[in-house]
Amino acid sequence: MLDRPRRLRRTPALRALTREVHLHPSQFIHPIFVHEREDEQAIATMPGVSRHSVAGAVAQAREALALGIPSVILFGIPDHKDAHGSGAYAEDGIVQRAARAIKDAVPGISVVADTCLCEYTDHGHCGVLCGVPGQTGADAWTVDNDPSLDLLARTAVSQAAAGADVVAPSAMLDGQVGAIRAALDDAGYGHVPVMSYAVKYASAYYGPFRDAAGSTPSVGNRATYQMDPAGGYREALREARLDAEQGADTLMVKPALAYLDVLSLLKREFDLPVVAYNVSGEYALIKAAAQAGFMDERRTVLETLTGMRRAGADAIITYHAMDAARWLQERA
Repeated sequence: MLDRPRRLRRTPALRALTREVHLHPSQFIHPIFVHEREDEQAIATMPGVSRHSVAGAVAQAREALALGIPSVILFGIPDHKDAHGSGAYAEDGIVQRAARAIKDAVPGISVVADTCLCEYTDHGHCGVLCGVPGQTGADAWTVDNDPSLDLLARTAVSQAAAGADVVAPSAMLDGQVGAIRAALDDAGYGHVPVMSYAVKYASAYYGPFRDAAGSTPSVGNRATYQMDPAGGYREALREARLDAEQGADTLMVKPALAYLDVLSLLKREFDLPVVAYNVSGEYALIKAAAQAGFMDERRTVLETLTGMRRAGADAIITYHAMDAARWLQERA
C-alpha cells in the first residue's frame, strides 16, 4: 500500500491537529532599550525598534503583557560612561529605575535585567580593560577577568534590589555565574534566578544592537572572551556545563539562527530550560528583506521562531515578540 502523508495536510484543521511544535506568546521575552532621555528614538538599523524613556519602557511592558508576553529584558543606555561601567551597578542606574517603574506599574510581568558592563563603559567592553603582553593590534587589549567579576556581581545585586525578577549575565567571563550566584545569595536574593548567556559567540550578527546601545568597542575586540564561531560542540558543552555547575537556572544560546545545532545539543545534554536569543542582526535581515518586498515578513518570522522552538528553545528573546504575538492571536 502506498503511504500517503498528505492526508494529514489536506485541511487547516488537520494540519493544526498533527503539529508537533507549538509557538505561543508565552514563550517570548520582549527586549526593551531604555535610555535616560524623555523622548523615543528610533533605531535606524532595527526598523520598528526604539530607545525608550523609563515611561516608554513601562508602556512597552504593559503592551507586551496585554499580548500574552510574560517577560521583558532591559538593556540600559546611560548618558555617562566610564572605564569601569559604574552606571551598571548604580542604585539609580537606568535599568534600576526602569525595573522599579515597571514592577510598580505592571506587577504581573517578569523583568529580566541584562547583567553586563558593555553599554556602560567608555571603551565598549564587558569589563575592566587590560593589556595582553606580546600582542598587537586588535588582540592587544582584553577584559581583566577577575576584577570584572566583582563589578558584574555588584550589578546583579543592584538589579535584584531594584526589583528585577531575573538577572542575565552576558559578558562571557570565566566564573561570572558563580560570582553572581554567591553575591545574590549573600545579599538575600537567593530567590532570584540567573539566566546565563552560557554559549555566546563573537558574532557578526550583533551589529545593529551595538548601534542601538552605543557599545561598539573602541579598542580591541570581543573574540578574546566571546566564543569562536568555529569552536565546535566541545567548547559549547564546556561553557554550558561550567555555568550549570556554578548555579545557572537557565542556559542561553546567542545568536540562535546560525547555532540551532548547538541549541539542540544543549537541550539534549542539560536538564535546564534553554533560551534562544533571536538577535538584532537576524531581526534586521528579515526586516530589510520584507521592506524590499523580497520576503513575506509574517510568514518568515513565524517560521524562524518555530524553527528555534523545534531545535529545543523553551523561551525566545526576540525583537519580533510584539508582532509575532499579534499574528499568533490572529491565527488562533
